[in-house]
Amino acid sequence: MKNLLSMEHLTNRELISIILRAEEFERGEQPTLARSYNIANLFFEPSTRTSTSFEMAERKLGCTIIPFDANFSSALKGETMYDTVKTLEMIGLDAVVIRAKEDEYYNELLEGINVAVINAGDGAGQHPSQSLLDLYTIHKEFGQFEGLNVTIAGDISHSRVAKSNAIALRNLGVNVRYLCPPEWAGDFEAHHSWDGLIEDSDVVMLLRVQHERHAVNSGFSKESYHEQYGLTVERASKMKKNAIIMHPAPVNRDVEITSELVESERSRIFSQVRNGVYVRMAILETILKGRE
Repeated sequence: MKNLLSMEHLTNRELISIILRAEEFERGEQPTLARSYNIANLFFEPSTRTSTSFEMAERKLGCTIIPFDANFSSALKGETMYDTVKTLEMIGLDAVVIRAKEDEYYNELLEGINVAVINAGDGAGQHPSQSLLDLYTIHKEFGQFEGLNVTIAGDISHSRVAKSNAIALRNLGVNVRYLCPPEWAGDFEAHHSWDGLIEDSDVVMLLRVQHERHAVNSGFSKESYHEQYGLTVERASKMKKNAIIMHPAPVNRDVEITSELVESERSRIFSQVRNGVYVRMAILETILKGRE
């Protein structure tokens, strides 16, 4: 495992290995890297959780973080992603964590680049580190994946989280269902009502409505969306006894989910954030050790 670009590239064995290593980090085990590595975080889209989580993971691993501000980089002068990353490689970096607006931006980095590349989100494509922390959260809760019912509800077609988790969860034997307005289904076969979904779901995974990816005059109404597709208190009351609520965040409160449910007993939304540090430690350690 020399890079992390897409969940399509990971085997179940690699997924489980990262989950188990994250579990060890949460228990307090120490990293086993042979030296301090130089890493830069290249975020060309806004981020709170992912960017700071990666930076915290890097610091806990003893890495040296080389500052990079996309708003003051040569990308604004038209420099290609390849030339930016190649430049950082020549300066002495060992790895880059990249979030970009373009789907599959990493394809231009597959040849000629010798630093490790970790995809922190590509457009509406993939978000593998988020998927892995979601898997870790589910594994902590249930101890296994086979036979679980996971309902992913929200902005499916624009969601890199939905795409990443669809691949991983199905490969692990999870029964994945999708819920969204008809126009947001994309290539997914989706339900358009909670009927028959809420009662047997082990996990209800909500997705942020990505207003920035919708047309300005799309006719979207927060109130009507919440009424039809949001997780309300009434719907949550019908969930199985041990079922949990997840959301990659940021949360549009009272749109995808009623605000009072965000920190309810069932919710693992903020636990996911904490879990993300351990998982990203495991990802980085695995990739960097693979290059030692």
